[in-house]
Amino acid sequence: MDEIEGGILAAIPASALVLSLTRSAIKMEHSSTWSIDKENPVDDLVICLSGSGRYLIDGAPRLMQPGDAMLIARGQRFQGWNEGPEIYRGVAQHFTLSLHGRHDLLTQMELRPQVRLSRWSLLEPMVRHYRQSAPPASVTLGQHHLFMVLLIAFIEDAFIRWRRDAAYPMAGTDAMDLAVMKAATMIAANPVAEGIAAQAVEAAPYNADYFLREFQKRIGLTPRKYQEQQRMERAMHHLEAGMSVGATAAELGYADPYYFSRMFKRMTGLSPRDHMRRVERSRHGRLLALDEPDQAARLAAMAKAGPAG
Repeated sequence: MDEIEGGILAAIPASALVLSLTRSAIKMEHSSTWSIDKENPVDDLVICLSGSGRYLIDGAPRLMQPGDAMLIARGQRFQGWNEGPEIYRGVAQHFTLSLHGRHDLLTQMELRPQVRLSRWSLLEPMVRHYRQSAPPASVTLGQHHLFMVLLIAFIEDAFIRWRRDAAYPMAGTDAMDLAVMKAATMIAANPVAEGIAAQAVEAAPYNADYFLREFQKRIGLTPRKYQEQQRMERAMHHLEAGMSVGATAAELGYADPYYFSRMFKRMTGLSPRDHMRRVERSRHGRLLALDEPDQAARLAAMAKAGPAG
């Protein structure tokens, strides 16, 4: 079955993320004589392709092996070396990731510093291409886009939670934008969870009624309706991957498939079977009608639909 998109960054508009690669990619190829002891003024993502490397990050030991990715945060002292006879190969990229060019996104998250990339079989060829195609002294548009894919894959695997104690950079609109983004991503990451919308609102550092109004102003839906929208988008993924209506209903927490079908039609304007008929027509040469007017009509229907029982 196809991967279901819906990770922690799924709700962040692409236009809100600002990625900057602060230098060309480092094509790591380290023998047993290699060692390093430094700190960087920006974040550094390291991915191992072959061999192994040992590190001390602020004194904590780490071992990097093929498929491992490690984030070295800005300002962290790190020491590295290769103990084995095999060449330690990989790629390292210095970068910054911000919201609207103002708020450091990674400082708002609690992340595992090192993970085994869960989709390594798919990502390994991309990492090898990224390493091989990197210019020695510049950053290309292709490198920029490809690194965003790799960085998102790391964040999805490394994410633990949003930091509730993270400082909001300023009062007013910027702080509210950040709070709404956190709430929306919390819901989008697990739309099936009972009570996730209420938990997202409770986690925001604002009066609940005020925050509900601001959330709807920015997202166009209440948190509860936004959760239902995300559930139905996940249902579309399941249906398009070949899952039956009954199995999709069960996967999304609906005990009654007929009730699920009614909710699906209420939220999307089509029954699950009609949706699949439209998808089938598109697969056989007819365009799937998902242009701007159609998307606007669906969003309007979702905004009017009441929450599920």
